[in-house]
Amino acid sequence: MNAQILDGVKIAETIRRRVAKEVRELCQTHNTKLGLTVILVGTDPASELYVKLKKRDCVKAGINCEVLKLPASIEQSQLINQIEKLNVDPSVHGILLQLPLPSHLHTPDIVNCISPVKDVDGITPLNVGKLTLREPSHRCCTPKGVITLLEHTDVTLLGADAVVVGASNHVGRPMCLELLLRGSSVTVVHKYSKNSQAHTSQADILVSATGVAGLITRDWVKPGAVVIDVGIETQGDGSLKGDVEFDEVRHIASWITPVPGGVGPMTRVSLLQNLLDAAGLILN
Repeated sequence: MNAQILDGVKIAETIRRRVAKEVRELCQTHNTKLGLTVILVGTDPASELYVKLKKRDCVKAGINCEVLKLPASIEQSQLINQIEKLNVDPSVHGILLQLPLPSHLHTPDIVNCISPVKDVDGITPLNVGKLTLREPSHRCCTPKGVITLLEHTDVTLLGADAVVVGASNHVGRPMCLELLLRGSSVTVVHKYSKNSQAHTSQADILVSATGVAGLITRDWVKPGAVVIDVGIETQGDGSLKGDVEFDEVRHIASWITPVPGGVGPMTRVSLLQNLLDAAGLILN
């Protein structure tokens, strides 16, 4: 068996073109320009790259993207003050706080200051809570992108056994909620799980989001499973590697995402979709 490849680049490009058309129509109707502000604290190279890619996507979709660069030494009160200004700025329809933040900043308190309407990353307590209550508004970008990928397979989510590896606030936990919302039976395994492989090897749908390169090998995967690799880690030679041993697992899975080119583009296009939704709420 050779797995079919879930090409996130191709799928995301199709969605981005559709978003760009809707952005033009919304801007014409309201005689305005959609605006996203990305807050970048410090000079982490990975964060700077992600922000660069997000800005490029915005430009292609006809969205104005401003990057607010702040020093890593910024005080928490100063950062919150910047966010509060953006919350009431009518030219800003979406706010994205690039994570992670420097260690002296308390991320939950800062995220909670973002207006839920402008929270295009879907990470505020209100937006995550609405997903929990099966009334989603702005959805976390990566899990949302994964669901879109799964919708491009021939696999039925209703009743499927799904396993999520990793329990982070921004990927693992909301990923479980997204799968539950679609009627899957969901198990989450994490660093304290006693026998993760026993669970993953029974999964119809396996989503790994740990950032531990090569964690998921062939013997962790059920034959015919759909394998979604969210993790990404830079290797010593500068190459990128995911959680999944791609060359092994592709011979046993039915569908698989590559790294790079799988989940990453879907995360970014989900951001554009959320921004379009936010602008619609604000302008209408």
